[in-house]
Amino acid sequence: MQKNMEVLRKPKWLNIKINTNENYQDIKKMMADSVLHTVCQEAKCPNIHECWAERKTATFMILGNICTRACRFCAVNTGYPTEIDLKEPERVADSVSSMKLKHVVVTAVARDDLVDGGASIFAETIRAIRRKSPITSIEVLPSDMGGIYNNLKTLLDARPNILNHNIETVRRLTPGVRAKATYEKSLQLLERAKEINPAISTKSSIMVGLGESKEELIETMVNLRDRNVDILTIGQYLQPTTKHLPVQKYYHPNEFHELKEIALQKGFRHCEAGPLVRSSYHADEQVSTTVKDNERDLMF
Repeated sequence: MQKNMEVLRKPKWLNIKINTNENYQDIKKMMADSVLHTVCQEAKCPNIHECWAERKTATFMILGNICTRACRFCAVNTGYPTEIDLKEPERVADSVSSMKLKHVVVTAVARDDLVDGGASIFAETIRAIRRKSPITSIEVLPSDMGGIYNNLKTLLDARPNILNHNIETVRRLTPGVRAKATYEKSLQLLERAKEINPAISTKSSIMVGLGESKEELIETMVNLRDRNVDILTIGQYLQPTTKHLPVQKYYHPNEFHELKEIALQKGFRHCEAGPLVRSSYHADEQVSTTVKDNERDLMF
């Protein structure tokens, strides 16, 4: 990817509506008072105003806000993480209960400094939410946790409803986009998740606009479906700072519609595709039908 390439102008369909109403302020205060992090803030998600102000939802980010990896697309800080906060799972659960969430997404920075990759804290967070908000369905979005089978099993033994792990980009571009993570390791994690517990729905996400071809995107869809991934999200990559990878192309909404149709034809139970779609975008809507369909199929 060229360093001196022309910076593309953002198209009008990427304009973001700013909304800092009472809901937004309440969630912002709750996160600050509870000493909690959200991927909404740390990763500079373009949907923060819609999710916080209109939908009153948030994606919790556990294990601190410093990542051990330096992926070239991600705005989360990289460095040496702080110690583990053993009380964090209870604070997350308290916030979920207070917000009366029907569905919650819990993600985390990569913690390659930990033997289990943070799996035990994920599991404790799931169990705490189950105790304090039993009506809430739970989606987790971990790193590959070193590609170690027992780490994934520790997390899945806590029985989240959805295991979400992002493939991020096509095979060819992965080495220049992701740090330490590999295309095959991500596919392996998603495949193992189904082997460990077929009742848990799996999900992944692809960013577009990094120089991939349509054929490569379709190949990635096929690779994910070969591992029985249930849900796919496809969104536009947006360069968070000048130090990150530049955008090679802005996809038109019509192109996202076409990709969604292809994904559904390939057999995904649900696909969200659009310029501002992210891996947890409208996650509460995805869970109701996908999880029920998956559980029903396993009964027959």
